[in-house]
Amino acid sequence: MSLYDLAGAVMRRLPAETAHGLTIQALRAGLGPVQHTPDDPVLRTHLGPLEMTNPIGLAAGFDKNARAGAAMIRAGFGWVECGTVTPLPQAGNPRPRLFRLPQDGAVINRMGFNNDGLDHFARNLAAQRRRAPMIGANIGANKTSKDRIGDYVTGLKTLWGLPGWFTINISSPNTPGLRELQGKDALQELLGRIMEARADLSADQPSPPFFLKVSPDLDDTQISQISEAARHYALDGLIISNTTISRPDGLQSAARGEAGGLSGKPLFTRSTEVLRSFRHATKGRVPLIGVGGIASGADAYAKIRAGASAVQLYTALALYGPSLVGSIKAELAEILRANGFANVGEAVGRN
Repeated sequence: MSLYDLAGAVMRRLPAETAHGLTIQALRAGLGPVQHTPDDPVLRTHLGPLEMTNPIGLAAGFDKNARAGAAMIRAGFGWVECGTVTPLPQAGNPRPRLFRLPQDGAVINRMGFNNDGLDHFARNLAAQRRRAPMIGANIGANKTSKDRIGDYVTGLKTLWGLPGWFTINISSPNTPGLRELQGKDALQELLGRIMEARADLSADQPSPPFFLKVSPDLDDTQISQISEAARHYALDGLIISNTTISRPDGLQSAARGEAGGLSGKPLFTRSTEVLRSFRHATKGRVPLIGVGGIASGADAYAKIRAGASAVQLYTALALYGPSLVGSIKAELAEILRANGFANVGEAVGRN
């Protein structure tokens, strides 16, 4: 066990949100792990215009205020997504709101987009991106906003020129009514206004990629409608998926009945099924990012085979410690070579 994993084991004895806050402080102080060797060339991939030395990304939620993205790149992630950030600071939902389910390899959260707001995020992101370019911004809407779509446009305008990509998060279950933006009419209005703003902003500075983050709790009709909208509005990718409000049978941990979004191992099968459905519905013409339950190289490979050009994780990192990133990459590289693939791209969608 590395020193960092030992520290992580101590942290896991603390309340989940307390441990997370201390982790961010340690990373800001330069106390995080550092990968000293280059990534294996077989792990190279691309996500639209983004070129990655490895496909393993850190999902939004870990670094809500863009304070530790560069540290996580140094730790071995190929790309890091910060946020979710809203125009105005908000405290989020009452504590406790983050619950470990160790027997299930899972977490339940009902954080509620707690963050320090766009102005604070922008200053931090500018500093982080100077040290590590593969950092993006996940943007959302304030809980009390009267114009939630307007909040996304405000996010674009405030952060334009700073992130490596934008992710439009309309799939958190912890902001009441937010998932309604995944409906056909609301989604068309959202993407129409966002793409109009993107066109205006691109007149002065080239646009980064735009991704849309969706729920795993979608039916076939919704998947078809979102896929059609993604192609119509020329989105650069879909992130599949956020946490689930469902509770699979067999959960064992004491916190299994808590309200909020479930992530981790119990989400893996459903999120991978939805990923595969989006691959079919988009006919492979929209890049996909696989998220949900990844804790091994085999898990990452399954997402890639199902259609993901890159993947993201967070829950497994919190449960098992920072050495997990290196072990996932090593196992994935071994699997890719064993199956005759020269790089990640050759394996994408092979199921």
